[in-house]
Amino acid sequence: MKLLRKRFLFILVFLFLLLAFSFFYIPYKTALVFIQPEREEILCFIPISEGDRFKIKYTHSIHLSDVIESYQITEQREIRQYELEYEDFAIGMPSQPAEGESFEMKDGKYYIKNMNRRFDNFILRVGKVRANHTFVQDNLSFPLSKAIEPGTSVKIQVEKINLLQQLRGVNILEHNEP
Repeated sequence: MKLLRKRFLFILVFLFLLLAFSFFYIPYKTALVFIQPEREEILCFIPISEGDRFKIKYTHSIHLSDVIESYQITEQREIRQYELEYEDFAIGMPSQPAEGESFEMKDGKYYIKNMNRRFDNFILRVGKVRANHTFVQDNLSFPLSKAIEPGTSVKIQVEKINLLQQLRGVNILEHNEP
């Protein structure tokens, strides 16, 4: 009888440890992650779903006006750029749309619309001086410098993350100031 109890206790402890391991290490939450490429470390993330849209807003370093890049998450977990908004035709800004895209001018701003540029990931260097790269989604506005040291390059991509990664990284939703 004691042997049976020991086996039962051993199996129970083993199942508990297996469950705890699964809980911490198996990726289950889809998120847009900002990864430091050299160490593959998630610096910050935001839970995201297929069809969700977000923007990256920054101040252009030469003409010092706002640029807004608009993105959407595809069903293949790609990041699709669908619009670009800017105020000045200057160095580094497009002067015409690519094939299939449309160009529009409205209220002193230029828009390239109907973009269908898809990425598995892209690299962004968080500005040190003026850029103030900001993640924008609905009413959420989060300056990336709150979680990422200015001057750092980050790889932005969609991936499933586990609980341990969530605990180590900054959840943009939890660190946003109204």
